[in-house]
Order: sequence, then structure tokens, then C-alpha cells
Amino acid sequence: QNQQLAKRIETLQALPEGVKGAELYTLSRIKLSKYTNLYDRNNDGKKDTLKVYIEPIDADGDLFKAPGRVQVQLWDLEPGREKPLLGEWQVEPWELSKLWFSALLGANYRLTYDVREIVKDPAEPLTVKVAFTDILSGKVFKEQLQIQPRPE
Repeated sequence: QNQQLAKRIETLQALPEGVKGAELYTLSRIKLSKYTNLYDRNNDGKKDTLKVYIEPIDADGDLFKAPGRVQVQLWDLEPGREKPLLGEWQVEPWELSKLWFSALLGANYRLTYDVREIVKDPAEPLTVKVAFTDILSGKVFKEQLQIQPRPE
């Protein structure tokens, strides 16, 4: 808890003078889009890419490009798995800002990972866990989603 508070203080001290917290959009929660899943990147019939779609949501329920740091984990939570954590990735704020994706059906951060070496059976359900650290407040927002394999 002390580390989180120290991060908040560090972040707030970096804000320009005259900026009041009430004037900033604040992150209220994150949501993982239903499009988060495994995909066949090169059309060879093998689902080798994990795409994670993160929707940052403000207090009014609107999507916005919230600055942050992201930790993504891919888990196989089937009983009896010796090592259920399959993969883990970090995205720093300067990298995340480049991953904003806006299209007709909405806007979100789109993170893409090569999982061909770690996903042995893409037909099994997997769990994606995301921790999004809001760099303006230092708060950590967590969300997880069980992904069910589906046809391309």
C-alpha cells in the first residue's frame, strides 16, 4: 500500500502547475472487450496471436484514452495444470499511447502478443487477466475474461 501511495505522490508531483484534479478525466474502471481472444495471424489454420482489447471508462461511463501502464497475463486454469500461468507481458505508458485503436464499432487499446510457443491447445478456454495502472492517480484497475475459442 505504501508503494502505491508513493507512486500516486510521484505522479501528482509531475503534473503541471495550475492543473486541478477535478479538471481531469479520471478512470473509473476498465473493461475487456468481447473481441479479446486468440486469432490466426497468418491464416495458416493455427491460432497463434492473443489480442487483448482494453476499454478505459470514465465516471460517466464513456470511453477515453486514459494514460497508464498495463500488465497482461494469460492463464490456463483447468484443474491439474502444473504451471497455469502461460505468459505475462508489460506495456509502459509511452508504448500504450501508440496502441489506441479507433474504429466504427468503438475505441480501445489493442494489445497483440505472439503465443504460438505457449498455447498448446487453442481449443481450450483460457483466462486473460489485466491490471491497468492509471498514471494520473496511481490506482490499479483489474479485470479478467475467460476466452472461449471461436471460429475465425
